Amino acid sequence: MLETSFLNLSDRDGPDAAVAVWPAWEVRERDAVTTWCNVRLSFDDGARVDLLAVVCDGCVSVEDVRARPALSLDDVAVLPDWIEGPLLEACAGPAAPGADAGDGTSDKRHARPERPRGVEGLRFVAGEYLAAREAGRDAVLAVMAVTGHSRRRSLRLIAGARDAGFLTARHVRR
Repeated sequence: MLETSFLNLSDRDGPDAAVAVWPAWEVRERDAVTTWCNVRLSFDDGARVDLLAVVCDGCVSVEDVRARPALSLDDVAVLPDWIEGPLLEACAGPAAPGADAGDGTSDKRHARPERPRGVEGLRFVAGEYLAAREAGRDAVLAVMAVTGHSRRRSLRLIAGARDAGFLTARHVRR
């Protein structure tokens, strides 16, 4: 059980704590991306700080903070030093989405993998589907993984490959 009434973040070192960050949701508007992230600081002695933070254009705003034991005003002042690095790394990435990464390529965090289009694309989907079935894996999930599409769109691609003759008919007609 913790015996202190305040957490005293300014008296603690980085190795004493584990910082976990996971995105809660994000909103894309034109070229800007706003990401809400959950952050947890867990200390070896059982102390913990949970917060909801917003990352937008490289700036961090704290929406909600819960701490056990409570944070003093001094702790609130040093809290950004504890969370800023891991938070920007996890939620915003090394470069802002859509920004130039410096090597001439843009950072597309949610871009679909490149794959052939048309008949070659259907042949590619059929090959992935059959390879997954032979390996005993879920074939639809395999197609979803290589195309980056949803389950519904992947099922449509598989149906297109069947219609094109790259896969056998699903049901034999009587």
